[in-house]
Amino acid sequence: MLFRTLVLKLAALKPFERTTKSRLFRPLVKRFVAGEDLETALKVGEEYAKNGYLVSMDLLGENVATREEAEQETLSYIAMAEQIAKSPHRDKINISVKLTALGMDLGDDLATDNYRRILDACKPHGIFVRADMEASPYTERTVRIIERLFPQYNNCGTVLQAYLHRTATDVQRMIGMRARVRIVKGAYLEPDTVAYQQKQKVDEMYVKDAKALLLEGNYPAIATHDSKIIAELKEFIKQERIPNERYEWQMIFGVRRDLQETLLNEGYNVRIYIPYGAAWYPYFSRRLAERPANLLFVLKSLFKK
Repeated sequence: MLFRTLVLKLAALKPFERTTKSRLFRPLVKRFVAGEDLETALKVGEEYAKNGYLVSMDLLGENVATREEAEQETLSYIAMAEQIAKSPHRDKINISVKLTALGMDLGDDLATDNYRRILDACKPHGIFVRADMEASPYTERTVRIIERLFPQYNNCGTVLQAYLHRTATDVQRMIGMRARVRIVKGAYLEPDTVAYQQKQKVDEMYVKDAKALLLEGNYPAIATHDSKIIAELKEFIKQERIPNERYEWQMIFGVRRDLQETLLNEGYNVRIYIPYGAAWYPYFSRRLAERPANLLFVLKSLFKK
């Protein structure tokens, strides 16, 4: 957890951001970001789908500052839905969206209305649209938006982050609604007043939340690249005789491709999260914080003569 904190603080420095955005790092960025436009990224997603994976498309971008920007992001997601609906693999592709990209910083009503417009565009085609979870100040607001919309839109759901103290309660709220949840460890820099700081404790809470969702949740997404946790949950699934069609594993584009393939070959549902777009830096920073080897590559380049 200390490593992640240091990396996220480093990534917030402008010199580091400028260097990372240089041409030198394009190969590394391409490992985690499937392109800057929908056409390119959707081809990547369709290739995964053709090979048996499920896919979640995500247009990168967050914290828009104006209603005009929120409108543009909303229209971009509606256009994405229209393209997915034309795909021969549309039954395997869903959408992830950040509510701050839809204007949440300008008010929950605006974000809710824009999210509803996307859900309306997706519902006739059976496209599920998950509201990604962001930093802790947005957690309760996001959960309430899901509670507000889910009775009308069963194609919406959200993400819960195991490192937050509150998450076990939120898991039960979503189970009670029958809303779909993706459980993750958590990737934002949070104070100890709201989030666990020790990796061992975060892992413990992740497993606890995942087991609750596997037992009682509505088609939960178990999102992790941690092979030890995956092994423990696979044993739990076996013991509880939970059918594979009741849940899915989720993994990020460009991370642990070997593990993705192994799970797929073992007969599990595996969904790959496909991010794309020009506003990739915040997302990329969080991926750097997860893997020391990626940061080492960046630092070596910073100090080259």
